[in-house]
Amino acid sequence: MRRRRRIIALKISATIIAFNEEGNIRAACESVAWADEIVVVDSESADATREIAEDCGARVVVQPWLGFARQKQFAAELARHDWVFSLDADERVSGELRASVEDLLYTPDEQLADGYRVARRSFYMGRWIRGGGWYPDHQLRLYRRSRARWQGAFIHESLRVDEGARVSTLRGDLLHYSVRDAAHHHHMIGERYAPLAARQMYEQGRRTSPLKIAAASPAAFLRSYVLKGGFRDGLAGLAIARFAAHHAFLKNLLLWELQNAEGETNTTGRGNTGGRV
Repeated sequence: MRRRRRIIALKISATIIAFNEEGNIRAACESVAWADEIVVVDSESADATREIAEDCGARVVVQPWLGFARQKQFAAELARHDWVFSLDADERVSGELRASVEDLLYTPDEQLADGYRVARRSFYMGRWIRGGGWYPDHQLRLYRRSRARWQGAFIHESLRVDEGARVSTLRGDLLHYSVRDAAHHHHMIGERYAPLAARQMYEQGRRTSPLKIAAASPAAFLRSYVLKGGFRDGLAGLAIARFAAHHAFLKNLLLWELQNAEGETNTTGRGNTGGRV
């Protein structure tokens, strides 16, 4: 059998941002052990995240938290290679996805795209989720650093590729272990996602009303459970839809508080444009 020749010019840096991820970081690093280097950017963890990452052979750099997009861009700029695979600490590269990436090593440069999307599959309440808008949840994660940049002010960071850049899709799933249990899910929405989403909407000039607040929750539930097939995932799908409804209600309520604070500021002339969520 003829042996394939690796295109040695293609070298990949795997980048991971982390904070207090001692329970995840080893498995994350091991899932990208095929990369030519692993760079972990730690935002001042108080646990053993850095020590575990170094034990896995990663180059660890401490950087105080800059926000999701800026932290990932900082990690990309630390990479030694132009090709970057961005991984979150609670994600793992599946065997099929690894094989898809390794196939690229035998592909001439002129045949490569500038970025590659991967499908992300989440594990929740003891099962892999199929519906509710959680799958395939395509993410652009393997890219030429010279042709893409992370963007996003508060939440939902994304890669913006240069005009004319070509993006393709890889086979295989990125496995996501983001939610431990229902209590953790509730905490994430209340302490992280809803406040950040409200702040982002506010900064984008979006405003809400009592009617929008009332309608947001049932609309989100219907979209997740019915329109996006959450019912196929049993109780897990019901929980996802219910939490989506809670998130929609809470972020709109927090947005209402922000815009009311703006109104009070305009009345008193104190110069504070909204306060902290």
